[in-house]
Amino acid sequence: MPDTPSDPHAPRAPYMEVLAVLTAEIKTGKYAPGELIPSDAALCARFGVARETARRAVKILRERGLIRTEWGRGSRVVDRSVDGAEGA
Repeated sequence: MPDTPSDPHAPRAPYMEVLAVLTAEIKTGKYAPGELIPSDAALCARFGVARETARRAVKILRERGLIRTEWGRGSRVVDRSVDGAEGA
């Protein structure tokens, strides 16, 4: 499934809104490298979405290399400057 709908006037899937906000917050430094992003429960409360919706957004952040998740510890922002991906 593409990240953006082909029709710019089509409604956005809820996970896309969560993903867009978290991506922007990571890139602007609200969540610094090594810092935890909010838990699934916190994301559900903040955005008014189901747990699976929050998890889908977090999964995409992980796939894009913006965060790293450790079971039982949460998801932390990756320091992209270490691996040379700072400008990416």
